[in-house]
Amino acid sequence: MLKTLLISILIIAAGMMLLLVKVLLRKNGKFSSQHIHDSQAMKERGIHCVMDQDREMRRTARTAVSERSE
Repeated sequence: MLKTLLISILIIAAGMMLLLVKVLLRKNGKFSSQHIHDSQAMKERGIHCVMDQDREMRRTARTAVSERSE
């Protein structure tokens, strides 16, 4: 069990070191955004994140309800 634990720690440490190298060698020193709303390809396809879709649906639902009540 100790051997498995040490191997796991080494693998995690190696992954962290590779991520650190990526950050240090990049021009701005940070990772690109992984959010859907920041992806140009997703924008071109009209795909939004769930929170944006929910916000849009709530906005249209409020309008539909207020129009009916008047």
